Amino acid sequence: MSDELLVIRCQLGEREALTDLVRAWHTPVWNYVRRMLDAQRADDVTQEVWVAVLRGLPRLKEPARFAPWLFTIARRAVADRLRAEYARSAVTEPEERDPIELAVDRADLVAALAELPVREREVLVLFYLEDFSVDDCAAICGVPPGTVKSRLNRARRLLSDHLAAKGARE
Repeated sequence: MSDELLVIRCQLGEREALTDLVRAWHTPVWNYVRRMLDAQRADDVTQEVWVAVLRGLPRLKEPARFAPWLFTIARRAVADRLRAEYARSAVTEPEERDPIELAVDRADLVAALAELPVREREVLVLFYLEDFSVDDCAAICGVPPGTVKSRLNRARRLLSDHLAAKGARE
């Protein structure tokens, strides 16, 4: 069943349709959020995303554009979380990181991705890992398609430079 039809059914009040929609999109949303944050924060932010979706779904005017709308909500939730944590970190000491998470973060690609600036990491994740088009990435990020292309280009270059430097050191 198409997302558009599921959204329309949700807007008509069918609970089963909402269950199907969440079932279809929970993992892609969590994966996106996880690539922007750590696993524990990803769980919390993903919950926030679905609460926002539930509240906003009745007002969605273009059901066919559900995926970009959903990822725009996810993007805002990630940005809100990062902003709040940044504000808190200016006042408090950085928290201890989980040793298991540190081990996972040692993987070259994950570390390189984490070192990218947020804007470049965001478009890279949306375009390559979530398979959104440049136009959909632009809609999600609220920027022109040309900006998405330049951010993708910069992200690829930074990632390549990082991996090349890592390879040269080993």
